[in-house]
Amino acid sequence: MHLIKYDLFSFQLRIKMRWPWVWMTLCSLCPAVVDCGKVLVYPMDGSPWVNMKVIIEELHSKGHQISVVRSPDNWYIKETSPFYTAITVDAQSGFDEEFITDFVAELLKIQREGKSLWMRLKLEMELIEKAHQMHNKTCKLLEAIFENKALIQSLQDAQYDLVLADPFTPGGPILAHYLGLPLVFNVRWTSEGEGHFSIAPSPLSYIPMTGTELSDKMSFFERLLNVIVYGINEYQIAQYVVPNYAGFIAKYLGPDIDYFSLFQAADLWLMRVDFVFEFPRPTMPNVIYMGGFQCKPAKPLPQHLEEFVQSSGEHGVIVMSLGTFIGELPLDLADEIAAAFAKLPQKVIWRYKGDRPASLGNNTLLVDWMPQNDLLGHPKIKVFVAHGGTNGVQEAIYHGVPILGLPLIFDQHDNLLRIGARGAGKIIDIFTMNGDIFFKGIQEVLNEPSYKMNMQRLSRLHRDTPMKPLDTAIFWIEFVMRHKGAAHLRTESYRMPWYSYHSVDVMLVLVGVVLIILATFAALIRCLCSVCLRKKSKRD
Repeated sequence: MHLIKYDLFSFQLRIKMRWPWVWMTLCSLCPAVVDCGKVLVYPMDGSPWVNMKVIIEELHSKGHQISVVRSPDNWYIKETSPFYTAITVDAQSGFDEEFITDFVAELLKIQREGKSLWMRLKLEMELIEKAHQMHNKTCKLLEAIFENKALIQSLQDAQYDLVLADPFTPGGPILAHYLGLPLVFNVRWTSEGEGHFSIAPSPLSYIPMTGTELSDKMSFFERLLNVIVYGINEYQIAQYVVPNYAGFIAKYLGPDIDYFSLFQAADLWLMRVDFVFEFPRPTMPNVIYMGGFQCKPAKPLPQHLEEFVQSSGEHGVIVMSLGTFIGELPLDLADEIAAAFAKLPQKVIWRYKGDRPASLGNNTLLVDWMPQNDLLGHPKIKVFVAHGGTNGVQEAIYHGVPILGLPLIFDQHDNLLRIGARGAGKIIDIFTMNGDIFFKGIQEVLNEPSYKMNMQRLSRLHRDTPMKPLDTAIFWIEFVMRHKGAAHLRTESYRMPWYSYHSVDVMLVLVGVVLIILATFAALIRCLCSVCLRKKSKRD
């Protein structure tokens, strides 16, 4: 009988002792339910969507509800997904697959004509024309959204907690302003250029403009070039970007709303770079760095790829990919590259969609698609031959794989320049390259230990952070949800006219005061001189 009582007492005691743990578990689960938010996403198609999708999937795993604005011509952003609800607008995005592939092909054709002033002008004119077309279509897409009263009403009724947008176009900022919602950017580029130039102080003495192929160490003439390029860029934005939206903004948001202020009013700027990759520069309190957030430990390769990689033996494998937009190269260029690969003892995995090069060796495997992150994380990968897109460069940094860079378009040369400046890769001009130059470049990166050592150093720096970049991004997005914005992190600079921001009015006043003092002093001296001369003349 005593034994039964003791067992009953012991059981009750264990239950009481476990209650705190039960309550702690329940309490830890409650915030996940209570804090679930609703996020409206206005993304950019193509490779930027790859980044946005990573954040969407992570938000979904936290229990948040995601809605994504898309167009019927989007080729990456699918209408059905287990992670989000699509809001398909019946209008063209202006950034469909045919548009971008034709655009990239035209840019490549122009650049192969050589690095002359005429080529540069042709390239700039083509960029301006295509950008104008894209912004024009984007404006029509926004008009389709705002003219659809039922859609606008549903967006208002949904009671979203924030807008998460890629600011390459102003669709997200415009929607956030109209709906009165906090705004978070997932940003590398805005319609004005590289993201920092839209929000942070950017001294042109050591912050290079994209496209100049300059580093943060500039000579006088390089600084002069940087200022000229900045001026041209500002002129192009004022003439070819802002006018596309001026009438629309005045009609739907009011005549007092400025195009640039829509971007600067964002609560947070989640930058897809970090200072392992980017040159050191001034920043702002509401700029959060999450470079490499899409990178993750490598998963096992598909069986056919694993077998091919293992067959390389001690020589290892070279991976080559020129990104999302460039599936194939001019055939003569592809033949030169294939012939160089055929001379190497390494195996090669090459993402390529064009006609099979005639000089392709038995050591080279052509694929339409590859698990790039998982390949770069494989211990047998020796070199990554890349075009210099931000995603690929950051994955190479994460896994510590040196790069042989073949920059083609957009910011790719600037990205690779940053890797080259740190001794972690080598750049080859693909448009003046032949098979011999490519072969020597590959051999240099393979055989010179400093490239691998420097890239592995960057990898250690990138990984040595208190939080993973993706966790940092999610924390700050949820921070904005919890606090209904992050206005306390925004400086007053975005409210100020340019002359106040640069203290031009103050300088003019100070110069005016100095001139008045000098003029007064000169007048006094003149008066004294005239008095003295009069006295002297009277004495005489």
